[in-house]
Amino acid sequence: MTSPEPMLLDTNILVYAIDGSSSYHVPSRAVLERAYDHGAKLCVVPQSLAEFYSLVTNPKRVAAPKSPHEALATIDLILALPGLSVLPIPLDLVGRWIGLCRGNPVPCAKIYDLQIIAVMQANGVRRICAYSKADFERHSDILIESP
Repeated sequence: MTSPEPMLLDTNILVYAIDGSSSYHVPSRAVLERAYDHGAKLCVVPQSLAEFYSLVTNPKRVAAPKSPHEALATIDLILALPGLSVLPIPLDLVGRWIGLCRGNPVPCAKIYDLQIIAVMQANGVRRICAYSKADFERHSDILIESP
């Protein structure tokens, strides 16, 4: 089933979709499998692909880490899905996330979520599929969906 608006997949959806030991595996896999449909309108940001690589190759973060080669092969498979696209990074990205942070300061690593929101806003994407709702709920223009 296609939706009227594009939806960004947060990094955790990608990680859990390939981690069969996770309790989130089945619903995450189902979300990612929607991308087999050309009209799925799913998307990711480049940052999430880098985070995915970092997480799935880190034995401290996943039970069965992938080798760098396996992680890259998995990213290739994700990128080949016909209903999934990579959002372009806007030239004014730094100014966008700084503006978001000035309007609603965040601590530490939460800055990376603001960067994702900035890319979403620049590309007219309002929906995100994520488990970590708290990371995005302070932004009323973002619609958060759980798998």
